[in-house]
Amino acid sequence: MQLSLLYEGNDWDFHTLRRSYEAIERIACDELGLEVYPNRIEVITAEQMLDVYTAHGMPITYRHWSYGKRFLQHEASYRRGITSLAYEVVINSNPCISYLMEENTATMQAMVIAHAAFGHNHFFRSNHLFRQWTDASAILDYLEFARSYIATCEDRHGTAAVERVLDAAHALSRNGVHRDDGVRPLNLKGDQKRERERREYDERLFNDLWRTVPGTRPVAGADVASERRRKLGLPEENLLYFLEKVSPRLQPWEREVIRIVRLIAQYFYPQPQVKLMNEGCATWVHQRIMTRLHETGQINDAAFLEVIHSTSNVITQLGFDHPFSSGGFNPYALGYAMMGDIERICTNPAEEDRRWFPEIAGNGDPLGTLRYAWENFRDESFVLQFLSPALIRRFRMFRLLDDTAEATLLVDAIHDDAGYRAIRRSLARSYDPAESDADVQVVDVDLAGDRRLMLQHRTRSGRRLEKRDAEATLSHTAALWGYDVRLEEVEADTGAVLAIHTARPPAS
Repeated sequence: MQLSLLYEGNDWDFHTLRRSYEAIERIACDELGLEVYPNRIEVITAEQMLDVYTAHGMPITYRHWSYGKRFLQHEASYRRGITSLAYEVVINSNPCISYLMEENTATMQAMVIAHAAFGHNHFFRSNHLFRQWTDASAILDYLEFARSYIATCEDRHGTAAVERVLDAAHALSRNGVHRDDGVRPLNLKGDQKRERERREYDERLFNDLWRTVPGTRPVAGADVASERRRKLGLPEENLLYFLEKVSPRLQPWEREVIRIVRLIAQYFYPQPQVKLMNEGCATWVHQRIMTRLHETGQINDAAFLEVIHSTSNVITQLGFDHPFSSGGFNPYALGYAMMGDIERICTNPAEEDRRWFPEIAGNGDPLGTLRYAWENFRDESFVLQFLSPALIRRFRMFRLLDDTAEATLLVDAIHDDAGYRAIRRSLARSYDPAESDADVQVVDVDLAGDRRLMLQHRTRSGRRLEKRDAEATLSHTAALWGYDVRLEEVEADTGAVLAIHTARPPAS
């Protein structure tokens, strides 16, 4: 059925945006079956887009010098033409907020509405990692509380004192999240109302902990060190959580500031784990929606050519030897290609696809298969489950064995059956956060003795921390703990100690 054009030319107004949004919504919800949070769309200037970059895409945040530094870096790169600004930024919140650049053309505005307000929005709402770890309905209220609380702390205790705590907490934020699946989902609602009651409870708990630590009340018939670690809940992977609850020197307001940094870091924790899928989903959705708008006569050929041109730029994959290559796969390119490949396998599979994907090959339900994948996988498992030999050949993937004892590199996985499986496993492993995040845990502290905080980094394949960065981060840990800190780097397989780093708290 041919419908009337939504717009002509590049110019747009808010009436145009409304018509485009309603047409896109009909396709997204009625034809594609997407489920989304209510949308809030804001049109902003390039300067405001730089502000959004600065705050990691959040509309509200507390003040910190690192945000100003990031703003200047982005602004300098933009003014020199080194980098361009995104056409949009979308926030995982309820309502879902999408920022559109006012400089965009009418076609670009329609495309980014499809991409962000429906593609990303559906992924935020449906993917299990976001459902497990985030509370989209509470994040905006919590950010408002965080900004207000830290501003109040600056008025009462001074900007320098608050900045010192924020600096240390930011330095540890990568190790300030819970990673285990069994952790109860965060609930950010009502923190402002509950803050006083929670602080009083934490103080009572803290005082009771000190009253019952080993040494002040001996444990009969049990190993004192083991009992001490048991009462403290050690080992503990979330350093900020442990410091917030147990640090002997922190004041109540400092614990709350650490908690704010920790909860915001936890909120962002799922996003790097689904970057490939999230961008692939949004790109596939916007391309499908804009194609349907063209097929039904709601955008003309000129507009559709603009869509094809813009999407082609986004999904370009540079060769490994290209001077501007980042050395990895463009998440838009690989993610979009995998979504399209799943659609092909479901509707027009080759014999090879039937061997590799018997559960979905030829099932005739590409939309249902894609929605199932978007809901139940993260990048690592998605690649391991759905990367096909056809796509491996298309992207010309191979695997290198880098043996430091040899003068040359060895290509040890090529385009045969065993090679496809080896390449798929290796690529999936590169998206595993356990491979990139340092496994640093609190393993012991004698609160009744020297109070030295003992940390352990369990290394993989002998990959140690960079000495200067480790010691700088350790100094922030000591500043929050208030006593000496010791970090041992231990080979995970053998238990051998590879290196020891220490830090002392700054002088009062």
